[in-house]
Amino acid sequence: MRVLLAALLLLVPGVASARCGPEAGPCVLPGGEYHAVLPEGWQDGGPAVVHLHGFGGSGGGEAGKASIAGVATGRGYALIAPSGIPWREKEPNPTDWAVRDGTAFPRDDLAFLLAVLDDAAARFGIDRSRILLTGFSRGGSMVWDVACLAPEAAAAYAPVAGGFWEPMQETCAGPVKLLHTHGFSDRVVPLEGRRILWEGLDVTQGDIHAGLAVWRDAMGCDDRADDHLIEGDRWHKTWACEADGAALELVLHPGGHGVPKGWMDMALDWFERQMAWETAR
Repeated sequence: MRVLLAALLLLVPGVASARCGPEAGPCVLPGGEYHAVLPEGWQDGGPAVVHLHGFGGSGGGEAGKASIAGVATGRGYALIAPSGIPWREKEPNPTDWAVRDGTAFPRDDLAFLLAVLDDAAARFGIDRSRILLTGFSRGGSMVWDVACLAPEAAAAYAPVAGGFWEPMQETCAGPVKLLHTHGFSDRVVPLEGRRILWEGLDVTQGDIHAGLAVWRDAMGCDDRADDHLIEGDRWHKTWACEADGAALELVLHPGGHGVPKGWMDMALDWFERQMAWETAR
């Protein structure tokens, strides 16, 4: 399976190799693993996208996607794709992330992801000051948790279709740069949240707008968006924030539960604007 994955990754446009050290395959850490895909001509000191898969996914699966790895590496970014772990003692037992939803998980994923960032920076020479942490669905929720609890873990955050779960965070540790993308017709993670009863679990997705209010309070942002931009079928809202280094933006698209076409390019364009602004200060 690993040989097949490596072969597929070599077909992704702009990708020189998927590797951990000199060989293709996952980078193994205590408690978990991640995949690394490096662009052609990679040199120490380059930027990275760290992308978290959705419920039941894997880092290897994300590393093999042209829309994720191909776009990131084509623009000169390393793609780091950690894997969640199974968390139940009975079937079904899908991979997941230890988001703060009241469930007991076997791994502290905040600590694990910080270890991934340290290991990837040391192993591949990634610039820790230029890391964009992204994720989809439950991976997106984990991005919200990391941004809230360890805001200095990455330079910026771009979750898709996942936010806080209940009991919702009341405040966050510091300001961040956050671009949240969501489908207006998402029924899996509705904007208003929902209760989920599944295989003995009783958990509740938080309201995305309520979560954005937590961010606005934490970063001194205006209650009302400072700017509204309609681009094609997407609605882009930006809040003015007082906290140093803060940025809060929301992109709504008409689709359902998924990563919209062109999202990675959009997220990297946004990230590069944020980094250019920091450099110009």
